[in-house]
Amino acid sequence: MLYASRRDIESLVAWTIDEAKKRGAFGADAIYLRGESSHLAMRDGDIEDDVTGKTSALSLRTLDSAGRQGIAYGNAFDRADLLSLIEWSLSNCRNAKDDPYVALFSGTSCGCECGNDVLRLEDPAILSGVPHDQRLRICREMTELASSSDKRLLSVRSAAWSDGWEETFYANSVGVAAWRRETFAACGVAVLLQEGDSVEMGGYDDESHSFSALDHAFVAECAVKKTALVLGGKPVPTGRYTLLLDPEATSSLLAIVGELFCASQIHKNRSLLKGKLGQQIASPCLSLVDDGRLPGGMGTALFDDEGVPTGCTCLMEGGKVGGFLYNIRHANEDGATSTGNASRGMASPPDVDITNLYPVPGECSQAKLMSEIGRGLYVTEMMGLHTVDSVSGDFSLGVKGALIADGEIASPVAETTMAGNILELLKHVVVLGNDLKFFGSVGGCSMVVEGIAVAGK
Repeated sequence: MLYASRRDIESLVAWTIDEAKKRGAFGADAIYLRGESSHLAMRDGDIEDDVTGKTSALSLRTLDSAGRQGIAYGNAFDRADLLSLIEWSLSNCRNAKDDPYVALFSGTSCGCECGNDVLRLEDPAILSGVPHDQRLRICREMTELASSSDKRLLSVRSAAWSDGWEETFYANSVGVAAWRRETFAACGVAVLLQEGDSVEMGGYDDESHSFSALDHAFVAECAVKKTALVLGGKPVPTGRYTLLLDPEATSSLLAIVGELFCASQIHKNRSLLKGKLGQQIASPCLSLVDDGRLPGGMGTALFDDEGVPTGCTCLMEGGKVGGFLYNIRHANEDGATSTGNASRGMASPPDVDITNLYPVPGECSQAKLMSEIGRGLYVTEMMGLHTVDSVSGDFSLGVKGALIADGEIASPVAETTMAGNILELLKHVVVLGNDLKFFGSVGGCSMVVEGIAVAGK
């Protein structure tokens, strides 16, 4: 695919927006997206997937004076196709509901890509093209490393590598126009281990904007170690336990907590944090940040999907709710300002989402935290987080990990459930570790939580 120049894209988008206004739109904005990606995956040393794809698409949003909005998108850019796209968007707009809070951004997008160097969003090694042989070599090495690291390994179900780039042009009818670009690379390993009658499947993956930042050997090692830790796991006696969540488990929990801070969820009465601004909802040792300009973060961008500059929002400080995440529409409803957290798909209107969410880490290593627990439960995986009730906060989750005895890993744990309330859990956090690690756009560190109800045998 031969890509059009940026100047041609800017002209095409400007024409589309102008034509939408001529045909009755009160306002309009558009997102043009293009990129390339490659993916290679092996199963037990044999290539299972090997694909390369290129894409380009244009999404148009039209607004009327009552705040109704209509979305349409396509990947054909002849004038006739664009006129059809405009009519589709206008038709959807006419059939939408009035919304007095919907508006376009009229400020400055900070779309100067010189900021990419500071934010570490691009890697020239990926932009210039990763050789196919290099992807193949990495996947073979991950397979070999995993296969040789534990005699109980039954199968390397997947050793995969992906890389690519994506760039976006945003423009609207009130003068905002800006480009952003990023590269990405990701690798992961999934393994199957067996010991006697016990079989366990697990894995580990990592991603970055930089090719060299990924350590595929470390990923293969972690995949086997994490799976081996819970192989042959048994349920623990029912009771209340002190839990030590590993960084990945903490990250998965905080991803659920982060959704509660989205103003869209609050306005839809889907968040238990409604009306709790400034209130103490968690332990004083817990602070939570959403940072859309975190250097190298997978959720980092120069501006959000409404053209608003991204920023850093303190959601919780010392356990107190410090703020919420907004796009333009939900900020207008609260008389607030957008935090730069608008997120939209090519076929959907802007919503609110996290960028890079993470807890402020503590000072102790995981080993020190474990030694101070004495007896407890080391949690590496929680199942069923999607079932947490966002209104009541109640949860019942399956957990895997290991029993802690005398401050050390004692025996694998599985077939065990932890239950309670998300706010009560946050109030019982006693300390966080210094091992902050991001899993996608959500960070986590080792976290000790006391007095959690656990059901096993």
